[in-house]
Amino acid sequence: MKEFVEFLGGQSPYDRLDPEDLARLAGTVEIEFFPGGQEILGYGAEGVDHIYVIRTGSVEVVDRSRVVDVLGPGDTFGHIAVFSGLATAMSARAGEDTLCYRLPDPRTVVADPAKLRFSHFNTLIARTRLIAAGGTSMRMERPVSEAMKPVMWCDADESVRQVAVRMTEHGQKATLMALGAGYGIVTDDDFRRLVATGDVGLDAPVSRIASNPVQSVSAVSTVWATYLHMVDHGIHHMVVTDASGRPVGISAVMEMAAADVRHPLVVRSAVASARTMDELSVASALLKPTIVELWDADVSSIQLGAVISAVVDAIVRRIIDLHPLDPVMASVDHSWVLTGSMGRQEPLPDSDVDTALIWSPTSSPPSEPGLWKSAAALLEHFPACGLRICPHDANASFPLFNRSAPGWRRAVSDWVGHPEESGHLIMASASADARALTGQGLGGQIEKDILGAGRHERFMRAMVRFALAEKPPVGFVRNKVIERFGERHGSLDLKRAGLRPIISLARVLALRAGNLQGSTPERLDTAASSGALSQEESEILKEAFNLHHGLLAESAILALRDGTIPDTLIKPSQLDPLRRRYLRDSFRAISRIQERVGADPNLGRT
Repeated sequence: MKEFVEFLGGQSPYDRLDPEDLARLAGTVEIEFFPGGQEILGYGAEGVDHIYVIRTGSVEVVDRSRVVDVLGPGDTFGHIAVFSGLATAMSARAGEDTLCYRLPDPRTVVADPAKLRFSHFNTLIARTRLIAAGGTSMRMERPVSEAMKPVMWCDADESVRQVAVRMTEHGQKATLMALGAGYGIVTDDDFRRLVATGDVGLDAPVSRIASNPVQSVSAVSTVWATYLHMVDHGIHHMVVTDASGRPVGISAVMEMAAADVRHPLVVRSAVASARTMDELSVASALLKPTIVELWDADVSSIQLGAVISAVVDAIVRRIIDLHPLDPVMASVDHSWVLTGSMGRQEPLPDSDVDTALIWSPTSSPPSEPGLWKSAAALLEHFPACGLRICPHDANASFPLFNRSAPGWRRAVSDWVGHPEESGHLIMASASADARALTGQGLGGQIEKDILGAGRHERFMRAMVRFALAEKPPVGFVRNKVIERFGERHGSLDLKRAGLRPIISLARVLALRAGNLQGSTPERLDTAASSGALSQEESEILKEAFNLHHGLLAESAILALRDGTIPDTLIKPSQLDPLRRRYLRDSFRAISRIQERVGADPNLGRT
């Protein structure tokens, strides 16, 4: 018993337990020995009710016959399956003769399970080890055709019973059928929801429980793009099609990736099923720990931002659905719009949610202050759902971001005609990131108006100059940041120094090209396609963007873990030599490209 207490007490996360809880947990330990090569947990194991802590030896984590991680003494495994209730997504086998402590679900043993930080299924896998092993992020970039099963077909008039029997015999969890000019899909979830509950009988035609039309992706899409589509639409199966559009496979989210990247769908499902604001608040609280898990699982910051954006979209839509529509807002057609990093779908874990509202005037126009007040009332739900509204008034409750459709058009015209006036270029830049969340046709007018403004040469030159005013530092001298004109600072603002100059340049070059769609890296591709940037310049800026976005994401993740407020400031003394060199090189590359763009007679010069 003493040995168990001393060993567990020296390992994370058990070292956070109170002595009483640690003793309770140690009292449940069973010792198991596994010779080298023996499987400890098999792939697809269900009903796992215990976890393992390695005492001596090592355990290999195996994904599709490939070792993706090696765990050593003190490491825990099996907890993901225990806490999620899902089948194991990877197998675990002894890499050598290995001694393990076997424990029951610790949440049923200790008085304060929150201290274990197991409540959110933390994988406890070192990020560097996964990267070195070609972990989750690499696997998610392979074609989805490598993560699909062949299509099992059925006839629409077959009985539910017949199809269920064939699916079981063939080990399939979904089947397709031809329905008119398209296809329908039936999944094991449909059987649980509609047949097991008695809503549909076993002798009914299987088309009664089919979903139609089906969601599909091309076989050349990446696993990640497919996965993100599933999160965005809240579905668990995706039909994979060939170049002619014919189904060639079905990809299930449970088979696409490791268990540690499944949870956004859990959050998305919980958000969609919330019936009250209190339930939505509880569902939304799952997002932050999920973000941490994704980061631990080697999901890149850009991929992480896309997931955050998809889930935040769902939360905001649900807030809009659940919030009582007051008479003022109900009197007009309106569209909620996201701007800023959420509009570009590249938020950081701590990004604000910037909003705007566009509405159609009627024969008896509503009171504008009434609409501002209505928007403010809806935004009051954001903090309870873990969403932070912009502290600088880039919100739909503020007059500049809440206008009628003609009002937005007049504002854009004013920005074009008087770009030198204070705030005009800031507003134009914010509006260029606008993405309609509801009322796509109406909300899309903001983007159309901004694209129209991009045809005015004087305005565009002003926008280019405004974008180029965001300058990165020169570099570092000892532990000081050296700015463009020689100023020295003791801290580096990662967002202002590296991220904003790239975002601003990508935005204005995409606007000049007439295509504001996509994230900053996608806009850089647009700029290269239009000739505003060379392909090499585009790739350099994308690499620099990934560097700064990743550093900021890492900082935010650390703050989430510690329960502190994220900060974009970092002291140069905290940077190791390698990161300092990467940052210095990125600053110089950004500056060099800014100078080239500024000297281009077709872009920056007046």
